[in-house]
Parts: sequence; structure tokens; C-alpha cells
Amino acid sequence: MKIFLFFISACLLSLNLTAQTATTYQVSFENAVHHEAQIQASFTNLKAAEAEFRMSRTSPGRYALHEFVKNAYDVKVTDGAGKVLEATRPDPYSWKVTGHDGTVKVSYTLFANHGDGTYSQVDETHAHLNMPATFMYAPELKDQEMQVTFNVREDLEWKVATQLKPVKENTFYAKDLQYFMDSPTEISNHGVRSFDVDGQSVHLVLHHNGTDAELDQYFESVKKVVLQQEAVYGELPKFDYGNYYFLACYIPNATGDGMEHRNSTVIPSTRSLADGGMQRNIGTVSHEFFHAWNVERIRPKSLEPFDFEAANMSGELWFAEGFTSYYTGLILCRTGLRDPEGYIKGLAGTLNYVWNSPGRNFFNPIEMSYQAPFVDAARSVDEVNRGNTFISYYSYGSALGLALDLSLREKDLNLDNYMKLVWNTYGKEEKPYTVNDLHLVLNQYAGKDFGDEFFNNYVYKSGMPAMKDLFENVGVSLTQDLEKVAFGARLRKDVIAGYPNIGSSAYEAGLDKDDKIIQIGSHVLSDELNFNEALKNFKPNDKVNVIYERFGNKRETSMTLKASSSYTISPNDDSVLTDAQRQARAAWLSGK
Repeated sequence: MKIFLFFISACLLSLNLTAQTATTYQVSFENAVHHEAQIQASFTNLKAAEAEFRMSRTSPGRYALHEFVKNAYDVKVTDGAGKVLEATRPDPYSWKVTGHDGTVKVSYTLFANHGDGTYSQVDETHAHLNMPATFMYAPELKDQEMQVTFNVREDLEWKVATQLKPVKENTFYAKDLQYFMDSPTEISNHGVRSFDVDGQSVHLVLHHNGTDAELDQYFESVKKVVLQQEAVYGELPKFDYGNYYFLACYIPNATGDGMEHRNSTVIPSTRSLADGGMQRNIGTVSHEFFHAWNVERIRPKSLEPFDFEAANMSGELWFAEGFTSYYTGLILCRTGLRDPEGYIKGLAGTLNYVWNSPGRNFFNPIEMSYQAPFVDAARSVDEVNRGNTFISYYSYGSALGLALDLSLREKDLNLDNYMKLVWNTYGKEEKPYTVNDLHLVLNQYAGKDFGDEFFNNYVYKSGMPAMKDLFENVGVSLTQDLEKVAFGARLRKDVIAGYPNIGSSAYEAGLDKDDKIIQIGSHVLSDELNFNEALKNFKPNDKVNVIYERFGNKRETSMTLKASSSYTISPNDDSVLTDAQRQARAAWLSGK
């Protein structure tokens, strides 16, 4: 009797969803070998005399424009009765039709062969679908319900994995366009491992060419990450339908990436678990799952609602992406998946990049975040000077997260509890925040003087905290080798590969990108002596002549070598730590 009632309820639910659904899709993959998907869309309940359908220009988790429409072709349009409708093209991204009967049906072919978190890929290994890159939509119906049916390749043993709500076999439901577009889907012969956390289920979906034993081992690492991140906030977010999905795709034809979504993340990589992925891929897992709180629910007001027709500009990415980046490695250390010494030493890369970048002279962290539409997988054909003017908001925010955490720990506070307060104030109720809101929460947590000093100096301005003292509190040394010289530009085979850093030795000498260094001082470069080796013969403040080639002409300049500003970070030996330092380091790096 219970089974019968369940069957009747499921049928009624399916009929009810179908009756209310304004947009439906059917997707097939018969020509997967040539990277094509056949898509049929039906838009009903249309009220406007002139109906519009279009493809997105953006994708949730990305901040730049991506013209997905370029891969859609063979577009055919009819009304609900099958009458052919003539579509006009008012712009490159949309179609408009008149004379419809309240329904517009569209069929088209999609070419897809870029398996990352932004685009889609269809071949005989899988159908890896990012929704904005795959599906046309009707803006008029954006607030109405949607349904999609995937006609999977049974001959390839494909299965569907997605955060979309299942309706029946291979048919799924979304409450509106925002949720649908935020729901990537992996269709493949994949393995699944799941575990329950406080009444919710977390699933690792892994499409790979490895073994079940490798999947089992990797899943244990994923579980450790999930539980340590839950400990930061004190609870998991409330996932829609009680499920969260890691959509991992570790195959040679994928493109390495990580992209967060509301109840899932896409984490493709070309690295197999057997070939280093067991250790190297887990960092993406850590970063993307932290986004389940920070950016998906602790949500910048500037990203609400997400715009599918233009790029959202956000000044909060130093926090949304950057603080998440800080926790990426810290969580791996706390789980034991990364050793403390390696983690501490690894902080030097980010610190050197941020603190020594000329970009801090031009933009603060908020303004760096504004650059996202130009750098977040965006493409340009003209030369840019970003090496001198831009610092990634991922790195900038990560360095600020480190600085804030160590600064709070001086006061017997910590970043975990600040993040938890931000979560309880804004994320848990999904109330979008601004930079000023973050400032006020820090004032509330650590005191107005502390909060004002941090934001006024390091967020609204581009100041650098006294990191040497902060590291000393946790028994870590921050040092510089001032006897070492710095050229100020990258070289590849003795050719300057990028624009020299403003104020550097190379910059002041008038050297530029694509100059080929021939001789420095008395040292003539050759196959046996490259530029970097020759540079070791000099010390800071040495004045040397440089012979170089530019545009086929030999030239000469004088260069005064400057001291390296690069930092080294290393943990002090436990035997020299004070009890206070030992306890502070353990509180910072140990698991909860």
C-alpha cells in the first residue's frame, strides 16, 4: 500500500511540475564523436506579441563576458502547432519572433569541446554541460519553472549527475532561470561516493580512467576537507534538496578548472589520481567547497541578481575569492593533507607577489576586484600592462586574509570566528552584503579601532601590514636576502618575456619586453652562461653596462642593480619556540 501511494504521489508531482513548467528542453548526443549536442527548447506561457529567446553572455562564478552563442547553429523556430516562424536578429545574442500562439519551439545544434567550468564539452567520453554555454532561454520566462530531459547514450553507459531536482529518470527540474543556469551537469560513466553530514548528503561524482580503489582513497580526503570547513562555520549551509555534489572530471581531454555553484562545484583536471592528482587536485576541492558559504550564500550585493546579459562588477572579490583562497591551503594543513612546514613556506609566493607588485600604487583591493571583467578568463588581442597595474584579487585577498587572521590572533581572536559572524549575519539568511558591511562586522567582532585600522589602511588603501611581527607571534620567520640582486623582469632564453616591473633595475635602465640580452658587464651570454647565472656575479648597487638586441638592432644601456625585495617565510624550529608561540601556531594550523 505504501509503495502504491508513493507511486501515485510521484506521478502527481511529475504531472504538477509539467503543468507549471514554462520552459522545457530535450538534449541528445547522437553526434557526440563530433562534439555536437542536439537541443530542442519549448517556451510556453509567452505573453508578449514579440517573443525573444537568446543565449547568455556570462556564467555564474565567472565575472567576464563569454559569447556562448557563437557555438549554436542550425536554428529552427516554430510555434506550438509546428508552424514555421521567421526569426529576426536584433543583436548577436538573441532572436525575436512574432505570430506565435503563446509557444515558441526552438531546435539547434551546439558545438561543445572545452571541458572546464565555464564552457561545455561533448564527446564519446562524456557530456560535460555548463548551462549558460548550452541552453537558449526566454527572458520573459526567467521567473518561471524549467525542466530538462537528457537523452543519455546508453551504449556508453552514461548517467546524469547534477544539483537539479530529479523528476523522473533523466528528467530534472529548476524553479527558475537563475537556479537552472547555476546547475552544471556531468553526464558520463562515472563513479559516486556519498556520506551524510548532519542530515544532508555530500556526493563525490568522479569521471576518470582510474580504479575504484583510487576513488575510495580520494573520497577520504574529500571528507576531511568537508568536515574541517564545516568546523570553521559551525555548520554546513542548508543545501537545496539536502544534497551537495562535487562534479569531478579527471580525464586527459578536460581543461583544468574549478567553478563554484549553489549546491555543487565543477572540478575538472587533466591530472589523473594516479599521476599526482591525489595530492594536487584536492586544493581545488578545498577552494570550491569553501565557496558554498563564501560567495554562494555570503553573497556580494553586487552579484545579485546575476546578470546573463552583461558582466556584474563587484568590489568584494578580494573577500569572496581571496579569503576563500587563504582558506584553501589552510584547510589542507588542518586536515593533515599538507604538512605545516610546507604550508608555511608556501605562503611566500603569494606574499611576494602581492607586497612587491607595482600594482598597489594604482589600485586598492576593491579596485583590483573591479578588474575581474577584463581578467577572469577574458581575452584581448592588444597588449596590456597588467604585470605592473594588476594584482589578482585571489592573491591580494589571500594575503589580506592571512594578515587579518594573524592580526586577530594577537588579540586572542581569529579569522574563523569573524567568518562565522559574517555567516550568521549575512550568509545564513542570504542577505547580500557590501564592503561596508564587512567593515562593520569586523568592528563588531574585534572593536571599532581595530576594524577601522584594518579597512582604512589595507582595504580602502593599499598599505602593507607589519607581517614580520605578525609571523613572529606564531614562531615564523620572515626574512629578505638584501645581498641578492633583482633584475625586475622575467626572461625566457635570455629574452625579456614580460614588461619590466616599474621601478626595477630593468625598468630604470630602459629595457623592455622582447629585448634579447647579449652581455651584462663583461659576461657574454651563451649556451653555457644564461642571464640569471651571469647575474649572480653582481651585488646590489653595482652599475653595469648591458648590451641587448631590440628589433634586430644592437643597443647598450647602463643599469644600476637593486637589491632583491623577495621574502622567505620559514617556521622556526620547535626547540626555540616559546610556549606562547607554540600554542599560537597550533591554534592557527591544527584541525578542529
